[in-house]
Amino acid sequence: MKNIAILGSTGSIGRNAIDVILNFPDKFKVTYLAVNKNIELLSEQVKLLKPKGVAIFDKKRAEEFSKLVNGQVEVLSGEEGLLEIVSRDDVDIVLNSLVGFSGLKPTIRAIESKKRIALANKETLVVAGEIIKKLINENDVQLIPVDSEHNAIFQCLVGERISNVNKLILTASGGPFLNRDKSELENVSVEEALKHPNWKMGNKITIDSATLMNKGLEVIEAHWLFGLPVEKIKVVIHPQSIIHSMVEFVDGSIKAQLGVPDMKIPIQYALTYPDRVKASYGELDFTKIGQFTFLEPDLEKFECLKIAYEVAKLGGTYPTVLNAANEIAVDLFLNRKIKFTEIPKIIKKSLDAHKPKFNPDLEDILKVDAETRNFVKNLEGVD
Repeated sequence: MKNIAILGSTGSIGRNAIDVILNFPDKFKVTYLAVNKNIELLSEQVKLLKPKGVAIFDKKRAEEFSKLVNGQVEVLSGEEGLLEIVSRDDVDIVLNSLVGFSGLKPTIRAIESKKRIALANKETLVVAGEIIKKLINENDVQLIPVDSEHNAIFQCLVGERISNVNKLILTASGGPFLNRDKSELENVSVEEALKHPNWKMGNKITIDSATLMNKGLEVIEAHWLFGLPVEKIKVVIHPQSIIHSMVEFVDGSIKAQLGVPDMKIPIQYALTYPDRVKASYGELDFTKIGQFTFLEPDLEKFECLKIAYEVAKLGGTYPTVLNAANEIAVDLFLNRKIKFTEIPKIIKKSLDAHKPKFNPDLEDILKVDAETRNFVKNLEGVD
């Protein structure tokens, strides 16, 4: 029996993880849940899972929830609450599905506490990959990626030597604007950008998929996860989202991991690794798929992917700027304060204004993140 703490339990990954865990009551027990502020759904999850405690980042909402449960479950609050639950002895696996930069510190604390990490928070490795890799090695812990693309590569590499890898191939659906002309993107609505053709995800990651920034962040994440140079990490558009990613080896062989587009599959693999456990999340019928198609990403139309590749090669604190500027820009777009096409413009302005530091420590990263968010919020023309 493995005890699990789910960070971001009310989000898309968190909800899927709970569905997976409920299928295996003899294997997993949820001991802690953590959310930002959705205490309504959290209340339902507490009744269903009966965890020992919860952590609520929003302190006001934590106070409300504490009154609601009246001592029936331990309620912790703020960032310190998150850090507390991931370090407790009654946690074996930390599933980190927090959105954005907020996932960094809990990941670090969980590694230092020698927990197994099921990581769905790609920003952790984007902004602090070097620090995370060092901590993993020092503490001898497992970090299993939950993102479908990195989980696919992880599966393809089981039993293989990384020295025999020639290339990693990350697949992308292309998002809702794959077949739109660049000139049509300026006036797309929030609702249009949130209509992902294949996946049901949270708002932030869905917008990142529409700009292809999600794939850019994944390139940086893959670099740190698998130790390959950026030049050996390629992105291809695969609209069917059936091949989740591929690995090309030095002899020309290619391994691919395929499956229906359901996040429960990589979540389950991350929780049960190295075992595979029977489940029924839908089977592929190749006769109904008909065909697979592949396209080169248009880097002029999807500028965010182009910028991310450049940043990945620069290193230092540039990825921190990229991530922070993107998070704020996406939030501004979701709140209808900027146009869709202004997202890459804001990111470029932030990068151009940045004075980088190389081999940064955690303090440097936290400082640059805060400075970048402040810079974006104070840009002329941004509400």
